[in-house]
Order: sequence, then C-alpha cells, then structure tokens
Amino acid sequence: MQDTAAIRHDWTEDEVRALFELPFNDLLFRAQTVHRQYFNPNEVQVSTLLSIKTGACPEDCKYCPQSGHYNTGLEKERLMQVEKVLEKARAAKASGSTRFCMGAAWKHPAEKDMPYVIEMVKGVKALGLETCMTLGMLDQGKADRLAEAGLDYYNHNLDTSPEFYDKIITTRSYQDRLDTLHHVRESGMKICSGGILGMGETATDRIGLLRQLANLPQQPESVPINMLVKVKGTPLENAEDLDKFDFIRTIAVARIMMPASHVRLSAGREQMSDEMQAMTFFAGANSIFYGECLLTTPNPETHRDLQLFKRLGINPEQRISEADETQEQAIMRDLQKEQDSASFYEA
Repeated sequence: MQDTAAIRHDWTEDEVRALFELPFNDLLFRAQTVHRQYFNPNEVQVSTLLSIKTGACPEDCKYCPQSGHYNTGLEKERLMQVEKVLEKARAAKASGSTRFCMGAAWKHPAEKDMPYVIEMVKGVKALGLETCMTLGMLDQGKADRLAEAGLDYYNHNLDTSPEFYDKIITTRSYQDRLDTLHHVRESGMKICSGGILGMGETATDRIGLLRQLANLPQQPESVPINMLVKVKGTPLENAEDLDKFDFIRTIAVARIMMPASHVRLSAGREQMSDEMQAMTFFAGANSIFYGECLLTTPNPETHRDLQLFKRLGINPEQRISEADETQEQAIMRDLQKEQDSASFYEA
C-alpha cells in the first residue's frame, strides 16, 4: 500500500495547507488514488436521517434553525413515539438505506428520555439496519448504555476549528465536544464527526477542523462534510456563499487525511448541481443522506439521487439482505428500462 494512503494521526498545519494548495486536478487525482485503495470507487453508502425531537434546543449554534435562541418559524415537537420512529425506519429500509440516523435537539439527553431512546435503538437494530444517533453531549454512563442497547454510531460534529468555534457557539465548549467523542469511543461505539463549511471560516479554519478529526487517537469511521444551509432567522442567514471549488477541495483533503473513513456529502446537497455532486464523489465522498428532509432542511428526493447514481454508474453500498427487492432496487430497474427503451428508439 502506498505511503499516501497511510492512516496518520500527526498531520501538521503546513502539510495540510500544502494539500489544499495543490493544483485542483492533482489534488483530485491524489484523492481518487487514495480512495481506490480502501473503497470501491463506484459505491456510495446511503443513510436516512430522522429528527426524533425538533426545536427548542438550548444551544446557540448560529447555523441551526432548531436553536431556541432564534425565531426561524420552526414548529417545535416533542420526542417522537417509539413506534412512529420504527415506521420511519421501515420506510427507510424499503427505500434502500442501510443506516438509520436519529437526531434530537438537546444539549444532552435527559434521564427521563433515555428509556425511550434505548427502545428506538433496539427496534431499529432489530430491522437489520445500522443505527446512529445524535443527542448532544454524553457522559460515559449514557454512552455505555447506548452502546449496550446496540447503537452502532454516534454523531457529534466538531463543526469547525478550535480557533473559530466560539464565533459560532458559546453554550458549549470545544473541549465538551472532544470529551463526548472520547466517551463514545470508550464505550465501543463508532464515531460520526465532521463539520460545516461556509460559516465565514477561513482556509486555516478548514485546515484546523480536518487536523482535529484526523489526529484523533482513532479517526472517525464517518466524516460528514456539510455545506451551510442558510436559514432565515439564524445569525448566518446572510453568510457569504462558499466557493464550490473550496468545498470540493475540502472533500478531497479529508479523503487523503482519513483514507479509511466514509466521507459523507451531507447538508447542502439541495443547493448542489448534479455535476458538483459527481465531482465530490470523484474527490472521495462515498456516503450520503437521502430522503426528502435532513432534520429540518431540504434534501434531494430519493428518486433524483438514484437517477444520478444510474447516470454515474454508482451503486448504493449493500448491507440489507437481497432476498426481497427494495423500492430502491425497483426504481433502479425501472430507470434501466427507461434507458433501454430510449436507446431502442434512438437506434
């Protein structure tokens, strides 16, 4: 295996900056070379994300419409009933998702909510799906209980660099986030952790974020890279648009620095053209959320994603038994028929 694909935990700022400053084609070529050493370049892991408790969050994250500090018109909802969550999980499985992620707008889960959350994990796990949750900060005890229930992944994003962090969030510290990641890892769960681009951060901040993630004692198994979705009523509603090439570069550098991690193209896909998404896949993104909504912001509809996969020759990563045809497989079959029919008439 080439040295470029070695998993390292000692990346320096100068090394990462040098990657960002490579000519664009050279950077993408290097990222794609690394990607192929660890993954099938024509497979993308597919997850579905559900908000199990929406709004009224006590945190003041300046990008988030769920924060109770801002008036975004978001309707607040209580914690969903377990069976309602399982209904959504069954639908996600039928549409081809292999991982079901559940997010709650909390600073941390309250003790009174833990039994319900644990039942959700057990129920989704019983369906044959991978499980993921994002519930805010965790202490070691709660992390251990979630792990014992069968939770596979815990999502807790670092969001940005340590230096820029307090410009975005003041109600919890960067160390709080690192502590939660430590508790998750100690419990034996896998980590999903990434950040958001387009919040007014500098190139140095993007370097700092990726260094924090890559230099963890064990790199996250899943690294979501989000593009800011500007929501009216939040302090970042008028943030300057992110240069799309800067976003693609960040995906490529993340792939090189964390070669064995799934790099997820996450929030912001609704604003991306098919061509931009295709370029991010070439740069090393190999995971997406699909469905109509990503927590509280729009997401490309499933059918559109599958059409794009078909055009690119990409297949969803398979985890579910192939005994039954999923909705996703049926759609892919119909798209093939449409393409074959078009080819017949053209001939």
